[in-house]
Amino acid sequence: MGIEPNLSFFILVVMCGYFVGSIPFGFLITKLFSSNDIRKTGSGNIGATNVLRSSGPLLAVITLILDAGKGFIAVIIGTNIIGIYSIQEASQIGGLIAGAGSVLGHNFPLWLRFNGGKGVATTLGMMISSVPLVGFMACVIWICMAIIFRYSSVAALIALATSPIFALILGMKNPALMFLALAILGWVRHWSNINRLIKGDEPHIGK
Repeated sequence: MGIEPNLSFFILVVMCGYFVGSIPFGFLITKLFSSNDIRKTGSGNIGATNVLRSSGPLLAVITLILDAGKGFIAVIIGTNIIGIYSIQEASQIGGLIAGAGSVLGHNFPLWLRFNGGKGVATTLGMMISSVPLVGFMACVIWICMAIIFRYSSVAALIALATSPIFALILGMKNPALMFLALAILGWVRHWSNINRLIKGDEPHIGK
């Protein structure tokens, strides 16, 4: 038999997710391989899109994979920590909370004075790990929107906005609520992009 879930374990889960997510791969990779400070280039963001602008496609792909991996691994960690309970729903919630913690860590990393990325890749990684079908569908939406509109921000905003809908269609209430919260966070983090889109100043992918 498992033991009753308590607040201490969920706090531990959030902290684990946060510290995994707070590893600033975009910053570290560009520093290591190109000597650039990604925070002083383009948008100043540490995510893959800005790495593409500053250091090229190879480092951008590496950053994308590693950032998504943070969300993916955080869910596994959270699920296993709460997995000591016999309640399956508690384990799922633990994974979701750890995944959300990784997104917060990516967006607000302690090591960079809380000035991080926008969390799209990390969010997609946690979706793939927690609800693979929804994560896959969100990635497909991102790719399709990126091809059609050629704006990374537009692709991200639409992918984030549709993910809770997909989760609801699949009858997954808890993931849908978490994905909705992360979508709202993602839209808030993209506020400057939204303003540039309105003004027609948003750069296309690769520019």
